[in-house]
Parts: sequence; structure tokens; C-alpha cells
Amino acid sequence: MNDIKKIVLTGGPCAGKTTALVRVIEHFSSIGYKVFTIPEVPTLFTQAGMNYLTKNKDFFYEGEKATLEVQLALEDKFTRMAQACNTPCIIVCDRGAMDISAYMEQETWDSITRAVGTSTPELRERYDAVLHLVSAADGAEQFYTTANNASRNESNDSEGLRIARSLDKKVIHAWTGHPHLRVINNHDDFDTKMRRVLKEISSVLTLPQPIEEERKYIVEITGSMPDDCIDSEITQTYLQSDPDAEIRLRKHSWGKKNVFVHTTKKKTTQHEELVTERQINNSLYEMMLGLADPQRNTIRKRRQSFVYQGQFFEVDTYLDQLEGLVILETKGIAEGEPVKFPPSVKVVREITGDKDYYNYNLAKK
Repeated sequence: MNDIKKIVLTGGPCAGKTTALVRVIEHFSSIGYKVFTIPEVPTLFTQAGMNYLTKNKDFFYEGEKATLEVQLALEDKFTRMAQACNTPCIIVCDRGAMDISAYMEQETWDSITRAVGTSTPELRERYDAVLHLVSAADGAEQFYTTANNASRNESNDSEGLRIARSLDKKVIHAWTGHPHLRVINNHDDFDTKMRRVLKEISSVLTLPQPIEEERKYIVEITGSMPDDCIDSEITQTYLQSDPDAEIRLRKHSWGKKNVFVHTTKKKTTQHEELVTERQINNSLYEMMLGLADPQRNTIRKRRQSFVYQGQFFEVDTYLDQLEGLVILETKGIAEGEPVKFPPSVKVVREITGDKDYYNYNLAKK
């Protein structure tokens, strides 16, 4: 069977998905991949006469159910086409199945998925990666416009910006739990945002990537986190490995939902590394714990994730032997670009590139 990766490009209104799709097609086609793109199904339905703002509940239900059915059918048909190709393929979806859930009550979504014969976990697992581009309405308001999509319902004013920010965060929540959800920040330089998209897809394709340091800070929490932050717990165990490799198991928990991921990092050159991630089941996770590195402790931490002024943050509060340590991390901020720290966070000091604070080294006994 052909090597096929299915990737979702999603985000709030005016996030840059259309431009990103063009960049993805051009870049990966030029290095030998066949790129298929699945159009945004709700836009097709709106143009065909569907009204997602209707107050007619039956009409809304049937329209959303049909939207999900067509989304899945298009993906399945293009997957079969990709399987017939003789070159590696990428299927890029302009929004994916879980985006639909962000626009309705949970009860309605559960009813629709049952009627279609699927479920939220099954729908998330259809994709190898989900790249969420943050809406320009959050942190890049000067670039926010509704002029490039006639089907968009948000107005281009303060209320429209508020709605756009809310939708942006609802979409992130809808995909939370996917093992390769990546949130792509806004930047003053839009090309930086686009390069991050290409980098994340290259990572999914297991192409060697430049080693880039994530911006990291030791912080103190002085107030309440944003109301829409996502709380989770992480248990991270390092396995025995070769000296030039790092292998870890991660259990990531959101309430009763657990996702288990096996990650291998290996340097290919002084400045590049190959990162391979795969989701595993609970049984394999439990079995592989028997291969834990005896020289390292298991790390447990509480993670709070949120978008603030267009930048994505993760605040990790460490537990057990590292209790008292709080580290803020943000990805994809260009060199020289300021970090927009939320007011509830006090920076103690920056630790970007400080190897003592790599989780791998923090785990040493």
C-alpha cells in the first residue's frame, strides 16, 4: 500500500488556510509528493443553499449530518485514489470532521455521530496530524478581514472579532486529544506562519528538521489563567535507548480520556534531528513501561494550554520530585519577536536552550 498521510488544516476565521494550502501544494509537489486537497465542505454546502444559522432545528440537524457524511465520503474516495498512486501522497483537508462539532451543542453532535455510525475518538483518529492556524482576530487584528470569503458570517467589527476569537478556541477544543495537534501562532511576518506549517507537515512525513529551540521560561503564576484554557495531565517515561537517541512514552490525559504516544528523537547531523511519533494503545503502553530507563524518574506534570494575543502557550506545573517548578513554553515565535506573556504569569528567567531544563535531563535520578 502507498505511504499516505492525511492532514487537517484548520483554524478560526481569517487564519490563512487558503494561502497555506497553496504553499503546501507547491512545496511538497516540488519534492516528489502527490498532494490531494479536500475542499471545505461547509463552504460548499453554504454556496449550495445550506443555512447553518437557521433556527429550524430539523433543517440544521439534517444539514450538519449531511456535512459530516460528505466530509467522510470525500476523504475515503481520495484515500482510495491515493492508494492507486505510485508516489508518496499527502491528503490535506481544508478543515476536518471534528470542526463540525465546534458549531453545535454536544448533545446534537453525539446524535449526529451515532446516526452516521461513528464517534468522536474514531473521527480524531482518521488523521495523522491537525494543524490549527490561529485566527488573525486574536493578536493580528490589523490583518483580519471577511472580504476573502463570501460565505463567512462574522462581521468585521469589534463584535465580529469577539465571535471569531470564540470560534477559534472552540475549534481548538474540538481537536484537543489528538496526539499531533499543533497550534500555529500569528506573526507580524505572515511568511513565518506559513513556514511553520511546512515544518510541521515535514515532521509528520519524518523528514529531518532543523533543531529549533522552543522559547521556555521559569515562571510564577500570580493570577487566574484564561477561562478557555485546556487542562490536562502528562505522565512521561523515558525508555532505555542508544546514546544518540531519546525514546519516551507519554500518557496525556484530559479527564477520563487518555492518549498514549511513543516518541523517538535522533540526531541525523549536528543541526538536524529526526522525530518519529506514533499513537499506541493502553496495552502496548503498559508493556513498554517495562523498558523504562532505570537512571531516570517518571515525570508528571499538569499542563494548561491556551492562546493569548495570537500566541499559543503551554504552562507545565511539575509534580512529585519536581514539585514547585513551573515552566512556560511557546512554540513558533520567530527570533527577535516579542513574547506576549499573559498578565497572570510572572517570568522568573528565560531557560531557552538550557539543557538542564530539558525534560530528559530533569528526569535524571
